Amino acid sequence: MLNRNAHEIDFQIFGDDMQLIEIELDPQESVIAEAGAMTMMSEAIEMQTVFGDGSSQEEGLMSKLLGAGKRLLTGEGLFMTVFTNNGQGKQHVSFAAPYPGKIIPMDLSKLNGKIICQKDSFLCAAKGVSVGMEFTKKLGAGFFGGEGFILQKLEGDGLAFVHAGGTVIEKELKAGEVLRVDTGCLVAMTREVEYDIQMVKGVKSMLFGGEGLFFAVLKGPGKVWIQSLPLSRLANRIYSASTTGGGQSTEQGSVLGGLGKLFQE
Repeated sequence: MLNRNAHEIDFQIFGDDMQLIEIELDPQESVIAEAGAMTMMSEAIEMQTVFGDGSSQEEGLMSKLLGAGKRLLTGEGLFMTVFTNNGQGKQHVSFAAPYPGKIIPMDLSKLNGKIICQKDSFLCAAKGVSVGMEFTKKLGAGFFGGEGFILQKLEGDGLAFVHAGGTVIEKELKAGEVLRVDTGCLVAMTREVEYDIQMVKGVKSMLFGGEGLFFAVLKGPGKVWIQSLPLSRLANRIYSASTTGGGQSTEQGSVLGGLGKLFQE
C-alpha cells in the first residue's frame, strides 16, 4: 500500500450522462469540493467552509489568504467546502456533475503528482490535494486561448475528480507527437505535456470556419483528456435556440413551427 499524504478515500460513480459520485469516508477522513456541488450526505458528515483548498499544507492566516487568492485568480470563489466524517464507521457524501458529461477519477500518485485542467472542471478531491493556478508559458496562450490565461493545477498524491462535457477521449501522446484541439475541448493534461495556443491560418478559416481564431496545440509525451461538449458550446446552442424567432421558443418543438401561427390568425 502506498503511503499517501492525502486522505485515502473510496468512491463509486452512478449514472451515465448525468453522473453522481459517492465518496466513502472512514472516521476523520475528509474530501474537499466546490461550493454547491454536494447532493446528499450522511448525518455524521460535518461541513466546514474554508479559505483556499483546505489542504493540510496551508497553515496560518497568510497561507490561507494566498490559497484563496489563487482561487480568485482562476475565476472560482474564495471558499471551498471540507466534508469530514466525524462519526463512527463509514459515512458517505455525494456530489453531482453540473451538466451532462462524465466524471473522471484522477489518481495523482500515478500521474506524477500533478494534473493541469480547465478552471471549471474540478469537482472534488481527497483532503490533502492542493488546488491552485497554473500559468501557461506564453502570454498569448492566455489572452487569446478562449479559456483564460490561468488554468488550474491539482497537486498531491490523492484522488481528484474532474468533470467533462459529453463524451471523454483519453489520449496518450508519444514524445514529439502533436495534437491540435479546440481550446474549449481540452479538459486536462499531465504535467509533461507542452501547451500552447496557435492562430488559425487563412482569413477564410478565421472568418467562416466556425471554430474560432485559435486552437490549443498539445505536444507529447504525456496524457490528455478531451471533451466533446464544452459548457460554452452547450450554452451558445441553448441561447441561440431560445432567441430564434424573436423569442418565440415555444414553437420550436412543434411540427408546424412558425407556420402554426398562420392558422391561428
